[in-house]
Order: sequence, then C-alpha cells, then structure tokens
Amino acid sequence: MHKQDLGQVLTSADFIHENSQHVFIPPAGIESAAQVVFENMKTREYSTKTWKMHPLNPKVANESAIDWIFLVDLLNFSFWSERDPDDKSVPNPARYAVEYQGVKYTGYWALCACINRACQEGYPILKPQWWAKDASDDVLLHIFRSDTEEEMPMVKERIRVMREDGGALLKYYDGTFTNCIKEANGSAMKLLHIITQHFKSFNDEHTFHLRKVQIFKRAQILIADIWACFDGEGLGQFEDIDQITMFADYRVPQALYHLGCLEYSKDLIQKLRDHQNFPSGCSEEVEIRGNSIWAVELLRQRIQRMIDEQHSDMKVNAILLDFYIWDYAKEIQGTVDIPTHRTRSVYY
Repeated sequence: MHKQDLGQVLTSADFIHENSQHVFIPPAGIESAAQVVFENMKTREYSTKTWKMHPLNPKVANESAIDWIFLVDLLNFSFWSERDPDDKSVPNPARYAVEYQGVKYTGYWALCACINRACQEGYPILKPQWWAKDASDDVLLHIFRSDTEEEMPMVKERIRVMREDGGALLKYYDGTFTNCIKEANGSAMKLLHIITQHFKSFNDEHTFHLRKVQIFKRAQILIADIWACFDGEGLGQFEDIDQITMFADYRVPQALYHLGCLEYSKDLIQKLRDHQNFPSGCSEEVEIRGNSIWAVELLRQRIQRMIDEQHSDMKVNAILLDFYIWDYAKEIQGTVDIPTHRTRSVYY
C-alpha cells in the first residue's frame, strides 16, 4: 500500500509514528508477533462469525441489532476501574460489575449486560426517542446500576452523550442509525464521515505536533460491529471495509506491547507503572494510540504476505486483527508487565 493510498486514520497513524518520542515499533517484534498471531487466528478460525459467538451480542442481524450496536458503541468508552489499579484477570470485588443471567460481567461487557438486562426488564432501551428524550436521568441511572460498590465510570457523561448524539440521530436520521447506513450506500468511509460529522462524541480528533490527527476509535468499531453482525452482507456490506483500522483503546496497546509490537521509553514505562493519569490528547497518549494503529497495519501487511505465500484461504484485515488482539488482551489480563494507560475520555 502506497502512502498516498492511506485513509485519514492510517495517514494520521503514520504521522504519529514518524514523530513519536515515547513509543516505538520494533520491526523484529512485528515479525515474531505476526507468526504467532497468524497461527492462532488460523487455529481459532477467526472471522466475522466469531462476533455472534459472544453470549451478550445480538444473534439475529436485523434493525433491532443495529439499534443495539449503535447504543452500545455510543457508550463504549472508559471502563477501567479506580478500584482495580492492578487490573488482574480476577477483578477486585468492588469493581463495577453487572450480573446478568447468572454471570458477572466487568468492563465493556458490563455495559452490554446493562442493555440486555434493561430489555429483559421491559425498558424500551433500544428506542432512541426513549433514551435520548423521554427517559429521565434517574431511570437511565437505574439501568446502568452496578451490582458492586463502584458505579459505572463516567455514568453522567454517558447520559450526556446519549442526550446529545441521540438528539442528532432524531434530528437528522429519523431516530434510526439504519438511515445513516443507507445514506452511506455501501461505503464504510462514507459512513465514517457521517458518524464523525453528525455525532460529536465520535469525533476522536486531536492535535499532535501542530497537526490535526484522526483516531476515530468508536466510529470505526461501530462500523466494524455492524459488518461483523451482518457477516458482511445486507446492511453490513461495505465495499471498502478493509480501510477501517484497528480501534485504539487502552487494552489493545497493552497486548501489542506484550507481543513485542510496541516499545516504550523508560519515562513512559515509569509513568504507566506509577498509574499516572494521561490527559486526553496529550502527546504520550496520542503516541500510544497512533502507534498501535500503525503496528496493527504492519502486522496486517506481514500476515497477508504469509497468507499469500501459503496459499491460505484465511481472510485478514485490521478489524479481525483487533478482535483477536482484544480477546487475547483479556486472556493475558493480569499477567502483563505494563499496566494499561489511564485516560478518562468519551473517545475510548
């Protein structure tokens, strides 16, 4: 892929990588990680079908599933816990958690459990008119209630985002994200533009070395979730889906570091170990996120060469790599030498 062919996010990631002072991508690390990831993805048969296998995700690809995905990805940010700085695989008992159908969920899956629990309890939580306008703050707080001591992080910010971006959905798209998808006419890049222009909390853009850079974590994962839910067909068919990059959060960079795809300066490592908070948009935080996107792109390129060399029928793009690495990150949680970086932000 020539640099002039890169999309907005990859162009930003390349620029961040070229100008980083705290985060680096070792070529040898990409090579060794590509071998491991390629073999594991082959063994596990990672594909869009993997998405529906999680018990909390919708099982039927219809407009109701789109309503679920839009709401979940609208609120898909900042789940790390103040009560659980060590972030072990067995969570601190006080950490925000939601029990649903006999299983206790933390982090992102706790949000999904909240939405499914609300549906089960009879709340019209998949109706944007209801959650954006009609429901009171108290009812929404009840829907997001915790089954532990810690409440959902940034819960008031989440309600604000629901009102603001839900209002935009009602105003511009008759209260359904399906209309956004139809307007995009099969183009993931057009849909990305629609999302980031009309829904403020998705516009994950920052200034780095005097230049605007786009990371667009939640906007891209919204498109990817629809693509995966619909198995790349119908409303989930996008001709340019491979232009979507990985979704730069706090969990995947930690896994990339563990895989040897990222290296950090001594100063950054110390700050991470001291659990220092990184303001949204600060240089170190942007470097972690931007280099993660670029590292996954390099991984994708190397794995694609392996697929071609072995004449494999395996499919790979940045979305499937991100899905795999995020699952891998959860598997190794608590065993990694470096903590996740701590940033409170609506962007991820």
